[in-house]
Amino acid sequence: MTMDHLVPVRRALISVSDKTDLVGFAKMLTSHGVTIVSTGGTAAALMKAGIKVTPIEELTGFPEMMDGRVKTLHPRVHGGLLARRNNPAHLQSMRDHGIESIDLVCVNLYPFEQTVRKEGIADEEAIEQIDIGGPSMIRSASKNFESVTVVTDPEQYDLIAREMSAQDGSTSLGLRRTLAGAAFARTASYDTAIASWFDRAQENPFPELLQGSWRRIEELRYGENPHQLAAIYADVTNSEVSIVGAPLLWGKPLSYNNVLDASAALEAALDLRDINQNQCAGVIVKHTNPCGAAMGATARDAFLAAYAGDPLAAYGGIVALTGTIDRACAEAIVEGERFLEVIVASAFDDDACALISSRWKNVRLVAVGPARTLVGRPLAMRTVAGGLLVQERDTKPIRATDLQHVAGPAPSAAAIQTALLACVVVKHLKSNAVCIAAGDRLLGAGAGQMDRVASCRIACDKATSAMSQCSSIPVAASDAFFPFSDGPELLIRAGVKCIAHPGGSKRDQETIDLCEQHGVTCLITGTRHFRH
Repeated sequence: MTMDHLVPVRRALISVSDKTDLVGFAKMLTSHGVTIVSTGGTAAALMKAGIKVTPIEELTGFPEMMDGRVKTLHPRVHGGLLARRNNPAHLQSMRDHGIESIDLVCVNLYPFEQTVRKEGIADEEAIEQIDIGGPSMIRSASKNFESVTVVTDPEQYDLIAREMSAQDGSTSLGLRRTLAGAAFARTASYDTAIASWFDRAQENPFPELLQGSWRRIEELRYGENPHQLAAIYADVTNSEVSIVGAPLLWGKPLSYNNVLDASAALEAALDLRDINQNQCAGVIVKHTNPCGAAMGATARDAFLAAYAGDPLAAYGGIVALTGTIDRACAEAIVEGERFLEVIVASAFDDDACALISSRWKNVRLVAVGPARTLVGRPLAMRTVAGGLLVQERDTKPIRATDLQHVAGPAPSAAAIQTALLACVVVKHLKSNAVCIAAGDRLLGAGAGQMDRVASCRIACDKATSAMSQCSSIPVAASDAFFPFSDGPELLIRAGVKCIAHPGGSKRDQETIDLCEQHGVTCLITGTRHFRH
């Protein structure tokens, strides 16, 4: 090794699944006189482009076999990667066994992560995307970074090209060390995805060693407050529609708080849509709590109804809609003195995007695409000092068949639909939570209070004026049981005609009797939905 730690690249081994910019990278290498050794489909792609390639079997003396499972697992490959160039014994072993050095390895792995994200993927297809030779070569090359350059991502090609151009076909120790670190991070992430896939097949969702891998996609300006640093990471195994990594069609990058609120709005909107998939759902969020929520025949209808729930709180809020925002919806969004920080939707028509962006210079428009079926059992994780709390996500659907009628008049079909909407909304409010809805929209919510009576009082304060103008029956929902009948009494006095709650209190009968006495329908859901 030279004193300045430069190592000339004379022989490169290329074996890639993702062939993005492959030909250009290979041509750059050959322009520096590099001999290219390659495998299977990679070799065929390079030869088709007119690039001279040494097939791997000429290096190893063995053909590729077993459907490509065995092709690079050979001493002439790994000896050429692992041999220390300043160790006489290693060099003598290379001479004795006809091993030639390999100075650069370019490998990206079989697309296992992308494969297992697909719905209904067969085990056999997933297993065949578990790369063996690729990670082995990456690890060998990375261990010997003092002499070998390892490339694991097409985004690194330009970096390599600039360095080799500046260093007359050589690479520096600093670059090789950096690339080796990235390579070990890649194999660690890859193995974690595989281990997580195996874990998903087990009945117990909580393995002894919890596997997970997240890729940093952006450093944020700051966290919840300006004095906190922050970044956003993407779950490499994610298969569901998400704010993380979704295209930003307009506006400056999302902040830490924007991501939290937008994710909360999207999750609630998708749950609402589950009540009636023939309608569009709209949710407006402030500080992760829905302040507006509604169903509508169109995105415009859903937005207007959701915004009407609490226009004061909606100002500066974040809205999520499950449909496409068209021109008509965009006109409603920009009307009057309304102001929104972030607008999330499945998609935006071009003219809708242009109209909204012309109204607010800094509004963020995020297109998340259509909803997708979840793969596996999604987990929710929360850090605490010294550890991690893990639970299954609260994805239990809320169905009309879950509502047990225990007091008051039998609910109409319309009242049941409103009760379902209220139950979905209250599930997404911070506990203690109570909300009031009528028709297809939220009227008022009380969230995050230390006692449930206070939540009832806030919900009533928010909803009272709207209730007096509603032709539909006002329905209240609670995320947990009422420990006493004082909360339901406040709701009934405010005009609520139907109350839905999980039940389970020793004093449930007091609430049931109160509802019966006042002719108020009481529905027991049987499922608590705390959200701390």
